[in-house]
Amino acid sequence: MSTYNQIITTDDFTVVSEYTSSVKRSENYQSEAELEKAFIKILSEQGYDYITIHEEKDLVSNLRKQLELLNKFTFSEKEWKQFFSECLANTKDGIVEKTKKIQTDNIQLLKRDDGLTKNIKIIDTENIHNNRLQVINQYEEENGNHKTRYDVTILVNGLPLVHVELKRRGVAIKEAFNQIERYQRDSFWASSGLFQYVQIFVISNGTNTKYYSNTTRNSHITENQTRGRSSRKKTSNSFEFTSYWADGKNNIISDLVDFTKTFLSKHTILNILTKFCVFTSDDLLLVMRPYQICATEKILNKIECSTNSKTVGSIDSGGYVWHTTGSGKTLTSFKTAQLATKLKYIDKVLFVVDRKDLDYQTMKEYDKFEKGCANSNASTNILTKQLEDPDASIIITTIQKLDCFIKKNRTHEIYKKHIVLVFDECHRSQFGDMHTAIVKHFKKYHIFGFTGTPIFAKNAPVGSKNLIRTTKQAFGDKLHTYTIVNAINDENVLPFRIDYINTMRMKDGVNDIDVAAIDREKALDSPERVEEIVKYIIEHFDQKTKRSSNYKLNDKRVFGFNSILTVSSIPMAKRYYEEFKNQLSGNGQKLKIATIFSYSANEEEPGDLPPDEDFDTSNLDKTSRDFLDSAIDDYNIMFRTNFSTEAKGFQDYYKDISKRVKKRDLDLLIVVNMFLTGFDATTLNTLWVDKNLRQHGLIQAFSRTNRILNSVKTYGNIVCFRNLQEETRDAIALFGDEDADSIVLLRSFIEYFYGYQRKDKHVAGYSELIDRLVEEFPLNAPILGEKSEKDFVTLFGSLLRLRNILTSFDEFKDHQLISDRDYQDYQSKYIDIYEKFKKDKVDKTDVNDDIVFELELVKQEEINIDYILNLVKQFHDSNCEDKEILAGIEKAIKSSIELRSKKELIESFIDSVNVDSNEGDSLDGKWSEFTKAKKEEEVQKLIESENLKEKETKRFVDNSLRDGFLKTTGTDIDKLLPPMSRFSSGANNRIEKKKKIIEKLKELFEKFKGLNCFVE
Repeated sequence: MSTYNQIITTDDFTVVSEYTSSVKRSENYQSEAELEKAFIKILSEQGYDYITIHEEKDLVSNLRKQLELLNKFTFSEKEWKQFFSECLANTKDGIVEKTKKIQTDNIQLLKRDDGLTKNIKIIDTENIHNNRLQVINQYEEENGNHKTRYDVTILVNGLPLVHVELKRRGVAIKEAFNQIERYQRDSFWASSGLFQYVQIFVISNGTNTKYYSNTTRNSHITENQTRGRSSRKKTSNSFEFTSYWADGKNNIISDLVDFTKTFLSKHTILNILTKFCVFTSDDLLLVMRPYQICATEKILNKIECSTNSKTVGSIDSGGYVWHTTGSGKTLTSFKTAQLATKLKYIDKVLFVVDRKDLDYQTMKEYDKFEKGCANSNASTNILTKQLEDPDASIIITTIQKLDCFIKKNRTHEIYKKHIVLVFDECHRSQFGDMHTAIVKHFKKYHIFGFTGTPIFAKNAPVGSKNLIRTTKQAFGDKLHTYTIVNAINDENVLPFRIDYINTMRMKDGVNDIDVAAIDREKALDSPERVEEIVKYIIEHFDQKTKRSSNYKLNDKRVFGFNSILTVSSIPMAKRYYEEFKNQLSGNGQKLKIATIFSYSANEEEPGDLPPDEDFDTSNLDKTSRDFLDSAIDDYNIMFRTNFSTEAKGFQDYYKDISKRVKKRDLDLLIVVNMFLTGFDATTLNTLWVDKNLRQHGLIQAFSRTNRILNSVKTYGNIVCFRNLQEETRDAIALFGDEDADSIVLLRSFIEYFYGYQRKDKHVAGYSELIDRLVEEFPLNAPILGEKSEKDFVTLFGSLLRLRNILTSFDEFKDHQLISDRDYQDYQSKYIDIYEKFKKDKVDKTDVNDDIVFELELVKQEEINIDYILNLVKQFHDSNCEDKEILAGIEKAIKSSIELRSKKELIESFIDSVNVDSNEGDSLDGKWSEFTKAKKEEEVQKLIESENLKEKETKRFVDNSLRDGFLKTTGTDIDKLLPPMSRFSSGANNRIEKKKKIIEKLKELFEKFKGLNCFVE
């Protein structure tokens, strides 16, 4: 009988409250094989069964046995074959369908031999310890694009649900992530596709360990969006969305040994798989982070304890959760509400927000998590019907509607029901009165508050008539904390970079800061000042929003990010909007700008919280409403919409703006208070500030910019046209700690440029990296040997990351220290090595696994076709004699990953553009005609040389170019092939023929991809 070491007991909570590392540091070198062996040993000690399985037939045989044990049922051969082929390994199912079976459809129907049906569980979500955990390693898959061998896989009831990829200590953890990405692309779908059931991936180099879901948390970017079944097989991986595990006090548990003893303890991993994953209506699997799980369980525990101790209906039955803005409070509140409704004694869960726009946003978010799970209401009458409907278990409403319901229904049956009320950021001036009314009428309630910026005694409203001034007074004890410092350390949100732009004219001898701090409304509102600020924003817009960078967003490639300008009042919003229109019409720059505002009783109040704004435009004065109608007319012309300031039309205008900001269709949105709280758009990276902000309101507004998107977006950019330095320091200290500004705020240009000390370590600056690059890898000398290549990739990767940060500093333009041409040449060397190593990966196993390429940062500055065509035009204008331009074109192509495959195409086009070409002809038009003709020519040549079916091949190529993805799996390629013998030798010839065709199609696809030369 096996002896298990009891490591930790977690009967009540999934996340251990506090963890002390048990790792004993060793001086000895540890190979990857030794790391894997030690890892499996710990799992075995924790109750996992280690079994030897290296091929699919054994995996399938074990799966059958485990499902029979779980269901206490024995399949006949016919029943198993039918159940396996139709339910578990259906060829029509991809990652999405298989994830759904684990998360929401875990009981499958078996048609038995006798004609009856039986429910078969594939995972037990009610009694989690009925599930059996096994561990296998070095499983081999031979039927993918390449032969692959996986490190360690955890089987739950025989299905691979957790996969662990290990790299030896000292190797970048990102390489383990890249390895899994290759598996997803090349082999997880192969054979019976059982590895598409993997729900959670774990990556580790021994020292650092992270986890993420099979679709990661990157719900906003979908690379290579495709159609049909292949799109379901693709995942949207981004390393930025991997997560650390931690204890209840947010101490990161990174060493593999510690991670295994906590995250992979049987109770924890089964709880995470069955309770703390959310499969969204967008077909994305979200695995909750430790602080989200911890907060959820603390609330559920409080509900149960207060119910048992009969303190329901008092402040002791609730509490509040302090989770910083941007850390995923909506997901936490959703899971809390979902699990609370499963408690038999709870009748309803009310999620209460404080404004109609947040009501709409929360509803959209909840709908993503589970379509139709929550009920939102447009009026108090609808709220009343929902409260009376026994099937409406989760209700989203505004605090104003709930207050109105109470006033109209003093003696309603709902007051006797057992209710959970969850409040999101409800600290408006009227909250105290509403809170008093709620607790007075409801008898059996639990009240919980979620906030990113709590109200403490220090920042409580002064002179309030209401006794309830702080978050603790309103909700009770603090249940869990996750501050902005925690979130930035965990890389769950981005830090801020703040520019303070002095906009007040100075007299000689007057201190800069003193002048900037003078708050004379007349000076601040002056047309001259507004004109200068607009001029600054337009001049620096491309730089601050990184318009030279590009990335894939949904199904299109976009350039840079977008921004919000927040101003002090409606008159100032009007003035700024007109000034932008005036200056943009004069300089020809194209920026898509919109504005939105509504009436606020205290719109100029410089308090902690932004004043209330709602969708009621009737209280606006005629001048403001007419102006808003005019601005909406501009918007309607720009986007071919039909909105107005009428009630429904204005709400729809708000919703459309929300969508277009998130899709990066709008460049700049001018607001007074709207969109500064509760609005999440990952494409926003810059907030321009010309209003007074402090504490709660300041952090809320700044936090619109710091959502993670990709490796190009490294911080939230704040540009202040008022002196908010002291207010910023105070707010960060209040909601982080006294030393938080060194973590929350980016360092200065000087530090990034010349280097700085972090703890006891010197971090090299940009100038030092450039000096090393030029000295160690001169452009006129080849980089010889694998070690030198790795050193170069590491150095240039560091330079790419640092340059990505420095590009938004105004000073960097004059301090780049290297010419654009030389930088291109170094980038060419970088891509040369990448392509060489990429080829080695195909030909060899486990080689060069300790090298990571920053491809996303290379691609963000991709030389595009427009740039090349501009150089071609210059060459044509020089009578085709300026050979320096030709050299520049060649260097530009070599420094671009995308254009290298198009080198021959571009050179042929240049040859076709001779001195005698008609100057009136559009070069863009010529290029389009040229590429379409070349594509047709090369496709026809391929058809004739390989005897392919003409109609099918042309359609396949055009569909691939249109979708941006070449589908090489399935039967699509077979449909292009000519008839061939089905005998054994013929079958082998057919396989070889197919491989040859695939390689030729890949080459053709890369050459014409992204050139819009397909036929619709």
